[in-house]
Amino acid sequence: MSRHQMSPADAAWLHMGRPTNPMIVNGLLRFARPVDYNRAKDTIRERLIKPFPRFRQRVIEPTLGVGRPSWEDDAVFDLDLHVHRVALPAPGDDAALRQLASERVVRPLDAARPLWEMYLVEGYGSGAALLARMHHCIADGITLARVLLSLTDEQPSAEGPPPHAMTAHRARAGPAAATAHLLDGALHEGLEMLTHPAAETRQVVQGVDANARALAKLLFTGPDAHTVLSEAPGVARCLTWCEPVPLEEIKAIGHASGSTVNDIVVAAMSGALGSYLAHRASPAQEIRAMIPVNLRPLDEPLSPELGNRFGLVELTLPIALADPGERLAEVHRRMDKIKHSPEGPVSYRALGLVGLTPALVESRIVDLISQAESVVITNVPGPGRPVYFAGVKVTGLLAWVPTGGSIGIGVSIISYDGAVTVGLQAAANIVADPERIVRAFAREMRALKRLHGGTRRRARPPAQAGSRRTAAGARRGDHRGTADRANLT
Repeated sequence: MSRHQMSPADAAWLHMGRPTNPMIVNGLLRFARPVDYNRAKDTIRERLIKPFPRFRQRVIEPTLGVGRPSWEDDAVFDLDLHVHRVALPAPGDDAALRQLASERVVRPLDAARPLWEMYLVEGYGSGAALLARMHHCIADGITLARVLLSLTDEQPSAEGPPPHAMTAHRARAGPAAATAHLLDGALHEGLEMLTHPAAETRQVVQGVDANARALAKLLFTGPDAHTVLSEAPGVARCLTWCEPVPLEEIKAIGHASGSTVNDIVVAAMSGALGSYLAHRASPAQEIRAMIPVNLRPLDEPLSPELGNRFGLVELTLPIALADPGERLAEVHRRMDKIKHSPEGPVSYRALGLVGLTPALVESRIVDLISQAESVVITNVPGPGRPVYFAGVKVTGLLAWVPTGGSIGIGVSIISYDGAVTVGLQAAANIVADPERIVRAFAREMRALKRLHGGTRRRARPPAQAGSRRTAAGARRGDHRGTADRANLT
C-alpha cells in the first residue's frame, strides 16, 4: 500500500493538538427543512471522498518517532464510521444545538481512521443541521471551509460534483515561497535558540532584517497581559454564535470610516472582550490576538492534496479604548500595518520547520508562541448567495476555529448570503458565560452603526477594492475575502 509523506507544515498542525486544544476545525450548516440522510451520504461520497484523498486516508506515524508522518489509504474505509445521524434533544432549539456542538467538538478523532467526521443533526426546529469536524493537518481553515462548501450547489436540483471541486491544480508559488530563501538560515538559527536559549541569541535575531525581526516577534514575544482569558484552558468547551449582521450595514460603516469589514468586526469584538474582562474584574489595557493569514493565491482552485498554506500574525487589541470610533480607527491602523509586514510568510516557513523537530521541542515552541496571545481570531468568507446541500437550502453557516497551545478562546468571522456571523468557542473554565460576550458584541456593532452607519457613503478606499468580490465566487473555487484581498483567514 503506497504512502505519501506529510508536508512539514501539516505535520506541525498534526502534533500541535492536545486534550485541552484538539486541532480540529468545526463547521456547521443549518437548514430550515429536514435533510435526507442517504442523499447527504451520497453527496459526501461524491463531493468529498472521491476528489480529496485525505478524507479516505489515515495518518501513519514514523517508526520510533523519527521522521515525518505519512498519509496511507485506509484499506477498510467505511463512510458510515464518519457520517453519523443524531437526534437533537428537546426542545430542539438553538440552545440545544449549542449544547450538542459543545459536547461533540471536544471528542478526539479516532487516530486509526481518516481524521474527520460529520453529524447530521435531526430535530433542529423544523429542519436540521450538519456539524463537520476536520483535523487541521488535512488543510488550513479557509481551505476546509471551501471543501465544506464544495458539498453545496447554487440550485436545489443540482446533481454531481461541481467542476471546481474536481480540478487538480498544483499550488503556484505564493508569498511564502518567494521569501523562503531569505528565511531558512534565520529560522534554523531561531529553532537552535529555542533549545539553547541565551540572552545574546535574542540580540542576534533582533538585530537582522525585517524577516528575522518578524521571526523574533513570533518566537520571543513575552506572555500576554494576565487576565482570566489567559488562564490555562480545560477540556470542556462552550460554543455559541451571534445573530447575523447584514453585510450592507457593515459596509456602510466601512465606507464612512475608511475601514474594512474585518476591521469593523474585530473592533466590535475588541470592545466586547474588554467589556467582559471588566465584568470579571480582570481589566487590561490591551490583549493580543493570533490572526491566521491566507497565503494562497485567491484564484487558485482546490488541489486534491489540500494542505496548510497560511501564516500567523499577532494583533494587539485596544480593548480599553472606550470610544467605538477611536477603537475602530486604531484597529484599522494596526491591521493595515500587519498586511504590509512579512510576519505571515515568516511564520508559515517557521511552522514548516517546527514540523521537522522532535515532539518535545515542538511542544516547547508551541508553548512559547501561544503564551503570547489570549485569543485567536479568524475570518472565513462564504458564498454571497444562498447555497443548497443535498437539495435543501442552507439557512446559516458557522465555523469555530481551533486555538492551539494554551489559548482558550477563539473567534470565527464568517460571511454568508449577505450577512456576517461570529462564532465563539471558549474553554468553559475561562468563559463560562459566552453569551455575555455575544451580547456585548451586538451592542458594539449598534454603537458603530449609530456612529457611522448614517453617514453618506464616500468612495471606497484602495485597500477595500476587493470587497466587491463576494464569496459567491467561492462556488467557482475563487474564495475572495469579504473585506479585502489581504484576507485574514
